[in-house]
Amino acid sequence: MKERLQKIIAKAGLASRREAEILISDGMVRVNDKIVTELGIKADLIEDKIEVKGEPITSLEKNVYIMLNKPKGYITALKDPQRRPIVTDLLSDIKQRVFPIGRLDYDTEGLLLFTNDGDLAHCLLHPGSRIFKTYLGEIDGMLNSGKISRFKSGIELSDGITAPAKLEFIRRKKNRSLWKISIYEGRKRQIKRMFESIGYTIYELKRIGFGPLELGRLATGKYRFLTDRELKDLNKTLKLAQTVRI
Repeated sequence: MKERLQKIIAKAGLASRREAEILISDGMVRVNDKIVTELGIKADLIEDKIEVKGEPITSLEKNVYIMLNKPKGYITALKDPQRRPIVTDLLSDIKQRVFPIGRLDYDTEGLLLFTNDGDLAHCLLHPGSRIFKTYLGEIDGMLNSGKISRFKSGIELSDGITAPAKLEFIRRKKNRSLWKISIYEGRKRQIKRMFESIGYTIYELKRIGFGPLELGRLATGKYRFLTDRELKDLNKTLKLAQTVRI
């Protein structure tokens, strides 16, 4: 059955669907020995010879879904020119080629998902899906009601007003306070920038949830495969999000 090239590449575990589109546009994909740069082109993995960066796609890998508790000091990338530690270093014994779903900053820790399922990654990261990511953040001082209202209604940043965020006070820690923050956007350094814009510094930031998934007691630097129950919950959440969007 013919499918869009980017979907085939994503299913093969070589990249997310968006990354596959970039590979096609950059002339890195061949179909039957001809370079293809149009995103609408379809192919059949059985009938057609499909190559990505000169390597043929011979079969579709079994999909895997992994949760990692990312430590600080790791780059969320598949390679780094500065040779800093990268998150896939922590998955060195995983045989399948997997990529991270979204990113966590170098100095942010916590729940990071990996997969070779480009379709799922695309759906989870699509802005219209509005899948909330939940963090624990420690800031200097205490937020007053006015600052809390601004956070929940949307804050003006250099790249536009943020979508409303969920904010829950957890506890005081001497001259600092701990908050639970949930957002569904994925802007660069978004939570840190939101706090900075209202005059606060965030000292610690840890992602503890991704949609229905929870980090739980997974140790820092360790990973585990998602359970069947978690995958069902994740797909259910996506279906509900798509229904609401329609």
